[in-house]
Amino acid sequence: MNPADEILDIVDEHDRVVARCPRGEAYARGLRHRCVFIQARDAAGRLFVHRRTATKLVFPALYDMFVGGVVGAGESYDEAALREAEEELGVTGLPRPAFLFKFLYDDGAGHSWWSAVYEVRCELPVRPQVEEVQRHAFLPEEEVEGRLGEWEWVPDGLAAYERLRAFRAGR
Repeated sequence: MNPADEILDIVDEHDRVVARCPRGEAYARGLRHRCVFIQARDAAGRLFVHRRTATKLVFPALYDMFVGGVVGAGESYDEAALREAEEELGVTGLPRPAFLFKFLYDDGAGHSWWSAVYEVRCELPVRPQVEEVQRHAFLPEEEVEGRLGEWEWVPDGLAAYERLRAFRAGR
């Protein structure tokens, strides 16, 4: 199926479902929907970082320190987190990602979605989807921090990362 045809729940500012429509239409019209962000770490605690393919509908060819994606119509955040993590990492049998928090991402330019942030430990060999991931590596968090000003990152991932750092610092 073409990703633009996937049906999404459209939600209001309180994350209540108000409609359903295809992903392509939701993006084109700037309709608020739901997404999941999963921070994946390997056995050594390094972060999975990847560069998105140039064919992605949103933020093509940018770097991301999360795996994840949209929540399908009628799907829970928890279901989407496990599905998206396994799909993007190219694994099966991943532990269920642990929910951390939720926030409303809004860039003021038509990109707005409720965002649930999760974490998961992936000790399996990864085989990311070639349609989604151009290149990848598990990097120490210090290296990721050093690359924040060097690489072009997806803006929603940066927002989630900043909120995750504040969450872990107890702010």
